[in-house]
Amino acid sequence: MPFGDRRTRSVLILGATVTAATLALTGCASSSSSATDDASSSGTVSRVSVTLTNDGSDKCAVSADSVPAGPVTFTVENESSTAITEVELLQDQRIFGEKENLAPGLDPVKFTATLGGGTYQVYCPGATKELTDITVTGKVASTANSSAATLLKSGSTGYSDYVDAQVSDMVTAVKQLQTDIDAGNLDAAKTDYANARPYYEHVESDVDGFIKKGYKATDNAGNLDYLLDMRASNLDPEVGWHGFHAVERDLFQNGAITDDTKTLAAELTTNVELLDKLVPTLRYKPEDLANGAAGLLEEVQSNKITGEEEAYSHIDLVDLAANVEGARQAFAYLKPGLQKLDPTITKQIAAEFDTTNTMMDGYRSSDDLGGFVTWDAQAKSADANKISQQIQALQDPLSRLAEKVATA
Repeated sequence: MPFGDRRTRSVLILGATVTAATLALTGCASSSSSATDDASSSGTVSRVSVTLTNDGSDKCAVSADSVPAGPVTFTVENESSTAITEVELLQDQRIFGEKENLAPGLDPVKFTATLGGGTYQVYCPGATKELTDITVTGKVASTANSSAATLLKSGSTGYSDYVDAQVSDMVTAVKQLQTDIDAGNLDAAKTDYANARPYYEHVESDVDGFIKKGYKATDNAGNLDYLLDMRASNLDPEVGWHGFHAVERDLFQNGAITDDTKTLAAELTTNVELLDKLVPTLRYKPEDLANGAAGLLEEVQSNKITGEEEAYSHIDLVDLAANVEGARQAFAYLKPGLQKLDPTITKQIAAEFDTTNTMMDGYRSSDDLGGFVTWDAQAKSADANKISQQIQALQDPLSRLAEKVATA
């Protein structure tokens, strides 16, 4: 299977200290330029653009090959390539930032990472040349004495406790799912499935960069995110069905619990327990929270509103609401520092979260799994555009936070 088809969403693992090994890679076409040429600076943020095109071959053009140390914002735009759907920033096989689901013609997307000196790579799986070096020169200036920076750092530390708690609760929920599957209780298992999903959706941008020991990141058999959350649309035939959606398929499409379902549920429990052990190794920077919050809303637009995520159970609004809540929590932990940096945009984002939550309250239903109405074809036809527009209204200001917190 082409490596570009794998599914990793490592937005919040920017700069984290992780035992997630990633990527043995080759080959992204780049212009040869320095930071003073194509990487323009606004304040203390350097900017690099990554453009994906197809003019007979799929190319990934990076606008600079050198930037100064400190916050760097990467703007990624897919003009015409159908083969390249994600872009990653790497160093020593570690993912520092990523954007995926980059369909041709969509608006540009951004992520910001604070980079120390050294050589990094922009990785564009599926490009004719997949890997482009970018040199970061100098050191990152200290911001430890900034009151805003202190508050943001404190918020990042607190947020790590939130992530740990979500994953711990997910272990409990998945164990209950396995218990009812082992007992052959189909109806209870369906309810358990819907109850377990939000925990992963709250923090999926934080916890998807882990690779099992003994595997390369190019192998989905060791990619913990794939093993937990692969979908029919990104199925790797060589690795096969695993995780939440494999169980979902059996429960909702096949309508039966088989020995294979029990095996899948046991494997899911094992992998969630492994994730629970690995998550405490993560360390977050403020821009990680900001990037992750924006990434969760991108997930809403690309997978939830379309109905792709929960193709069999149609509980996409459960996942959607969980993504929004996860983004809101990241914002909430940053908010004390953000109010010092930019009270206007902080107030705007808080108001958009309130509006989004009010909108989602209109879809709550105690009669449906997970507490939200079923996201079937009729519901999508009636309300997909409305939800998408409101998510975009929230996403626009939220996407600007990473630069602000990285330069505090």
